[in-house]
Amino acid sequence: MKLREVAYSRSGDKGDISNVCVFTYDDGHWDTLRRELTVDRVRDKFGDLVKGDIVRYELPGTKGLNFVMTEALAGGVSRSLRADPHGKAYQSLILDIDVDFGTAP
Repeated sequence: MKLREVAYSRSGDKGDISNVCVFTYDDGHWDTLRRELTVDRVRDKFGDLVKGDIVRYELPGTKGLNFVMTEALAGGVSRSLRADPHGKAYQSLILDIDVDFGTAP
């Protein structure tokens, strides 16, 4: 299933760094989110959009994961020629990842 079926996301930016947070709708999916949504899976999905490192931070209090991606915005808002220099579409892109959550509640 697509991640969007069991989770929602938020994104932000600062310079050439983008961060995307993913939170499950159901706290019972927290362990599966942690297992399924790895840095490698995110890197595969984002491909050449992210030239630098991707670091994953776990937010157990909110049952979320925060991915901080460097060299992710083609130089940043004032330098990028991208149609989405803030990377707001990244929150939708991450939710397009296929995950195995079994049967959603």
